[in-house]
Parts: sequence; structure tokens; C-alpha cells
Amino acid sequence: MNRAPKIVTLENKKLVGQSIEMSLVDNKTFQLFSVFMPLKKHVQNTIGTDIYEVLIYNSTYLKNFKPTNTFTKWVTVEVNDYSTVTEKMKTLDLESGLYAVFNYKGLAKDFGQMMLYIYTEYLPKSKYQLDSRPHFNVLGEKTKRNSPDSEETVWIPIKLK
Repeated sequence: MNRAPKIVTLENKKLVGQSIEMSLVDNKTFQLFSVFMPLKKHVQNTIGTDIYEVLIYNSTYLKNFKPTNTFTKWVTVEVNDYSTVTEKMKTLDLESGLYAVFNYKGLAKDFGQMMLYIYTEYLPKSKYQLDSRPHFNVLGEKTKRNSPDSEETVWIPIKLK
């Protein structure tokens, strides 16, 4: 894992996909991907092949963190516009803003260690704080299920302290 993030201003993105409410204890990620992946090939106007795994937390999720807290997880692809969205899909706008972008390489089971570092070490020591916008991970061609060589980027919404 590269511990130093890149600070990036994200431009608006239009996403199409599926969402589900879940917690870390009641993890429904497999179910969400199982529904989305067969439908993905029917999404038109896509931009690239990356999958955006978007996490939407309420205002107290991280402040009063417990593994049973619920959040909304999306699995999506980016599109040019919403003109051809089918009824089986939902739309999500990612609005522009500042993000700390971390590269993660490793197994999914070890991902929590990186998140712990971001929230308990990096952010408190940096000139940034969390912003209340969606968090997301970009899963690209280097993402491999159950592989220690799997790579993804982790986008954490930030603003100056």
C-alpha cells in the first residue's frame, strides 16, 4: 500500500448501477455484485471499463463507528448521460470535490487495515478532514478477486481543516 495519497479534484461523474443498504456485520457486497455484473453489459454510453464501488455514510457513521452501523453501497459504471438507463438500474451523481486517493494492493480481507490507517493516522495528522460526500473505490483491470496482487484506488472525500 502506498501510504501517501494523491490529492485530486474530482470532476462530476454520472454513474449507473445498483445499491443496497448494509453494515460491515451484515455485508451484502457479494449479493450486490451478483445482481449487477450480469446487467452491466446492458448499460449503454459507458466511459471506460472501471467499476465504481460507492459508499454513502450518514453524518454519524464514522463519528460513532460500530460494525453494525448501516450505510448504502453502490456498484456502478460511469456513463456519458442517463438517456438509455433501463428500469433495472439506478442513477447516482458524484459531484466534484477534493479527494485523497490511495492505492491499495492486497487481499480484500486486509483492506480494513488500510482504512484504519487513513482514519486514525493519515487524516488526523494531515491538513485535511473528512467531507460529507460519497467515498468510493475504483476497481479496474488490476483488480483480481482473492488475489494478493489485486489493486484498486480508494477515494476519500476531504476538505481543508
